Amino acid sequence: MEPLRIGIVGVGNISGIYLQNLKAYKSTEIVAIADLDSARAKSVADANGIGKVVSTDELVKLPEVELVLNLTIPKAHAAVAQASVEAGKHVYNEKPLTVDREDGRKLLATAKANNVRVGCAPDTFLGAGIQTCRKLIDDGAIGEIVAANAFMLCRGHETWHPSPEFYYEVGGGPMLDMGPYYVTALVALIGGINRVSGSARVTFPTRTITSAPKNGKVIEVETPTHIVGVLDFANGAVGQITTSFDVYGNSMQPIVIYGSEGTLLVPDPNGFGGEVKLSRKGGEFETIPLTHGFAENSRGLGVLDIAYAARNGGEHRASGDLAFHVLDVMHAINESSASEKHIHIASAVERPAAMAVDQFADEA
Repeated sequence: MEPLRIGIVGVGNISGIYLQNLKAYKSTEIVAIADLDSARAKSVADANGIGKVVSTDELVKLPEVELVLNLTIPKAHAAVAQASVEAGKHVYNEKPLTVDREDGRKLLATAKANNVRVGCAPDTFLGAGIQTCRKLIDDGAIGEIVAANAFMLCRGHETWHPSPEFYYEVGGGPMLDMGPYYVTALVALIGGINRVSGSARVTFPTRTITSAPKNGKVIEVETPTHIVGVLDFANGAVGQITTSFDVYGNSMQPIVIYGSEGTLLVPDPNGFGGEVKLSRKGGEFETIPLTHGFAENSRGLGVLDIAYAARNGGEHRASGDLAFHVLDVMHAINESSASEKHIHIASAVERPAAMAVDQFADEA
């Protein structure tokens, strides 16, 4: 299969693992890089043997670029992705798809009109941990799904991240930043969400950075930082999700799926592997061996999936439609808190296809 040729926009913290993995896959080839910091872009390109360093405007128009990998900050996702699909390129965004729904709808509509694909992180649900859970569910190990809980609890990022401001700006916060991992995993395991309700607060109106190089800078918090949502799934299951940048250590399992015949402990959806545990009919939890590949840090797996679909036909899994549904749900939880009403979700999505046990075994 001829590799899908990729141009990367944005070479910040997360770009390193994408570069490492996409360079190793046989079906992807990185041909160009763009970044606002041209010196940084050149340094990354030189270190990775990538011959072309250009501006973003130039990159999306390069004839050799087939897919734009958009690793910019959330506020820039929409503009870069929209320019890419308008130029007839596939695009794969880091999460979230866009900051607001309007930009997301426009992006998907333009991509459809131009017959190009939109993909979006997270692709962690394609990894060994969650795909093992998906197989257990599909094989009937826990029976009919009744309920689910999800927890992402931490004290924020200002103590370690070099530039944590965007986590507290509009478009950030624990729901839009970390919620995509959890909501995407829940949709991949259970299915689409019909209705939500939520409560949210800004616990601390300012945050002080204690990491280098911005130690001492005070951040004004613009978005809720502790959010609790109730999720009504299309299949009748009821879920709950809590995301927070306001709390210290906790002992909560990242995701628990409760079924009529058992309970499934799902590993952290911010990783690709992890420990899967199953209790059958109230018995002791047993550790289930991982059935699928990609247990290591495999960011870029969603891009690999697009590459296969683009060359061979069919649907890719970490799709724009899935990412938009997740965005829709996350915004609706905050809107429910503000309006003190249930919010019905306008978008709908099916569970993405499960990965085969040996999917892409010849790539890594």
